[in-house]
Amino acid sequence: MKKQVNLNNHRHLTSGDIRCWHMKKLIRKGKVKEVFDIGDGHLMFFFTDNISVFDKVIPTDVPRKGESLCKTSAYWFNKISDELKGKTHFVEMTDVNTMKVKKVDVISDYSKIHNETTNYLIPLEFICRYYVAGSMHDRIKEGKMDYKELGFTEKPNYGDKLPKPLFEVTTKLEEFDRPIGYEEAMDISGLTDDEFQNIKQMVLDIDRMMDRTIEKNGLLHVDGKKEFAMDENREIMLIDTFGTADEDRFWDISEYEKSNFVENSKEFVRQYYRDIGYHRDLMEARRLGEDEPAIPPLPEDMTLETSELYVDLMVRLTDGTYR
Repeated sequence: MKKQVNLNNHRHLTSGDIRCWHMKKLIRKGKVKEVFDIGDGHLMFFFTDNISVFDKVIPTDVPRKGESLCKTSAYWFNKISDELKGKTHFVEMTDVNTMKVKKVDVISDYSKIHNETTNYLIPLEFICRYYVAGSMHDRIKEGKMDYKELGFTEKPNYGDKLPKPLFEVTTKLEEFDRPIGYEEAMDISGLTDDEFQNIKQMVLDIDRMMDRTIEKNGLLHVDGKKEFAMDENREIMLIDTFGTADEDRFWDISEYEKSNFVENSKEFVRQYYRDIGYHRDLMEARRLGEDEPAIPPLPEDMTLETSELYVDLMVRLTDGTYR
């Protein structure tokens, strides 16, 4: 039976908070996260209860969604520092849905990035896949990805474990993220080959660390993305957020063993919009260059179920540290 979770433990900004934060500089209002410059080389992340799919913000607040992302990310950042002695931009969690982090420069002009640039966001997203799922399954099915190059001797089924992890890279600062190859990744990121390989190894090490926690709580880590920066000494530093229902895909182990793929991630919400036909209509409008249809709000029961999913996953991912 699915355990009940407390949905009344979340906290929204008070009027006092808002007056205080207005004294800070809002430098980016993302789909689900607002970023404030608080001075002294630091930023404050405010995790909203917004949720986005297909580059659309759903006009529905999901209770405790922001809190779950903030707490889960803080948990993983602390684990990396303690267990892997890794460098991150995380300083501290300042409230249930805010965290203080180190500030790095965001350089959108790739020509200004080179292998001596310091304190900058590496303009790439690093994705590692362990099972056939999501867009990877679509690419194999459509013949856009050769399954033999993945190590399979025959066409895999949805949910099959990859013979070896697949490491992929996409752009980060462009209007739409796009997959790129090694040469272009090196050209636009200012990374050396050694630095690129070090990041790849860091991703694998972090994921193995995550597995040690989540597998005992009945979860499989299917895939996920991470972002990095160079600090002021040009040392690699993990940034943004990771290991949450927004950035990663998790399946329930007991259901997986019965060939059921129970989505413990934002994919649960994406599937709802596929089922009601919205995704089909949106993709057709984009293909034809027409006005995109407005995304409808989540119905009340779906909103509650989504909130429960995020909070329950937070509990399982953090080994019960946060509830």
